[in-house]
Amino acid sequence: MITQIRTALLGRPLDPLEHETRHSLTLVAFLAWVGLGADGLSSSAYGPEEAFKALGGHAHFGLYLALATAATVFIIAFAYNQVIELFPTGGGGYRIASVLIGPHAGLVSGAALIVDYVLTVSISIAGGVDALFSMLPLGAQHFKLATEMALVVLLLWLNLRGAKESIRVLLPVFLGFVATHALLIVYGIAAHAHALPALFPATMSETTALAHDSGWVFTLALLLKAYSMGGGTYTGIEAVSNNVNALAEPRVRTGRVTMLYMAVSLAFTAGGIIFLYLLWNAAPVAGQTLNAVAFRAILAHAGLSGTALAVALGATLLFEAGLLLVAANTGFLGGPAVLANMAQDSWVPHQFRYLSNRLVTQNGVLLMGVAAGAMLLACGGQVDLLVVLYSINVFLTFSLSLLGLCRYWLGHREQQGWLRRLLLSSLGLLVTASILCVTVVEKFLQGGWVTLLLTGVVVALCLLVRAHYAHTRARIAEVDAVFAQQPPGDCTDTPALDPSRPTAVFIVGSSRGGGLHALLWVQRMFPGHFRNVVFISARTVDAQAYGGDGEIERLRASATATLDGFVAFCRSHGIPAASRLAFGTDAIETLTGMCRDLSNEYPNAVFFTSRLVFSRDNLLTRLLHNQAALAIQRRLHFDGLQMVILPMKV
Repeated sequence: MITQIRTALLGRPLDPLEHETRHSLTLVAFLAWVGLGADGLSSSAYGPEEAFKALGGHAHFGLYLALATAATVFIIAFAYNQVIELFPTGGGGYRIASVLIGPHAGLVSGAALIVDYVLTVSISIAGGVDALFSMLPLGAQHFKLATEMALVVLLLWLNLRGAKESIRVLLPVFLGFVATHALLIVYGIAAHAHALPALFPATMSETTALAHDSGWVFTLALLLKAYSMGGGTYTGIEAVSNNVNALAEPRVRTGRVTMLYMAVSLAFTAGGIIFLYLLWNAAPVAGQTLNAVAFRAILAHAGLSGTALAVALGATLLFEAGLLLVAANTGFLGGPAVLANMAQDSWVPHQFRYLSNRLVTQNGVLLMGVAAGAMLLACGGQVDLLVVLYSINVFLTFSLSLLGLCRYWLGHREQQGWLRRLLLSSLGLLVTASILCVTVVEKFLQGGWVTLLLTGVVVALCLLVRAHYAHTRARIAEVDAVFAQQPPGDCTDTPALDPSRPTAVFIVGSSRGGGLHALLWVQRMFPGHFRNVVFISARTVDAQAYGGDGEIERLRASATATLDGFVAFCRSHGIPAASRLAFGTDAIETLTGMCRDLSNEYPNAVFFTSRLVFSRDNLLTRLLHNQAALAIQRRLHFDGLQMVILPMKV
């Protein structure tokens, strides 16, 4: 019954080794634009508003903001195209900082991205609910937080079913947003086309007057502050580079096309909305977003009133709120991808790289959902506070990535076009680093320190996790070195296996020392009893193996070589031996199934495996190392099969 309920909620299991499965899960450029580009496009719901409000009474400076916003989008997007070219297997800001600057720079970038994606989910849902409640009476505001929590649970469920499925569900919302906002922007600008010729001279006059009264330093500082306050507008541009492994082949071309879609749509929407604020004299109204105020004025100018105006405005804001939900979905796609890459480098528990039977990095999805829910509860679902927390880490990641690109092109001056790419990366670094510095200074006391503290805590935890894994690997290497000295025998005439005789079945991994430790222990404790030996191994198809070209084949070759080494060692000592290899997303399920099958073939089989035993067993060791041996033993004992776990002290 539990299996049936799980299948009904999450969908049927998928086979990672089938070619059609991989093909069915990859994203073409259009779907990638919807799933990964929605984060950037949705920021037009709050980024331009924050920037425009920062201008105060100098609304004419909105012209500079609109042009600077559009230009910045293209600069960052084109610079990040280089990330896609250099790292076509994904990883984005984390991978580029790790490889081109150093592992600790990669750690900072990865930690910033994790916090950033949690905030992506939080702020997108909060912003969407804000847009939705803009249409409702003020008394309805009490239900905002409960609505936000319900939406977190909904997106969590959709993403546990699979990325492509969640994107298809949210596709109509995305298209509705693009259509309604494009129409409003075009009409809103066209309706005031007569005012455009006078807009530029008026802006220049106001700039000159302010500079004369307050000085150019104050004028430029005001512009830079407003520009930086709109930093949330550029969030999500890095999402494509983080998820290149999810794109359809050829990945680089698909990534570049997706990035172009994203840059054009975001520059048009964000820049256009700032123009609308300026042309329609939008001013804050209690309980409404600035977008709602501007759109209401535009729709009224178009001749709508009464019910028709309410319906049209309601539909527009519903699509805006809905797109923010699509953007929140980007956090559920990007966050687990970053965690999987960091797990591969042992910065976070290895469980974050494992896939569910739906080929989803389930642990990462769950962490994103729980953390986003906690963030919303802590902030009370307030967009203003979340935006303060949000912008800092976005530009920290941007700056580290672009710094890495600058270092790369300086070291590869022999490549054609290096100077053009270096200049583009340098310009992007100058822009993003400037916004980062201004944002930290302006927002530090307003709550920006919380972001830096959270990122620092994540970095500290990652250092602790990596230190533990490094210590464990060193101890296992010592064991391997001891057993590497075990000489092979000189037997050349090993008898064939006899399934009716006592058989020792060893569950082994990639460690030669662990396998030989178990084998020699059994021979010492049960001399001459077991006449057959079978080695079995189940390799986990994790996010790295499934996302990289040829990774499963390399994994198969490595596992086969390890098993062949065990079999050859036994046969050289006159012990009949064989091996079995299987792949799956759940090692426990796969190994349990293999053991059950072998018990039918070898009715007198006893199963053995090694388990790491630490001198100080605590919550950290239990969290960082799975309990697969104990789980398999419980299942086999329930089936009446014998399994012995041998301690391997590290």
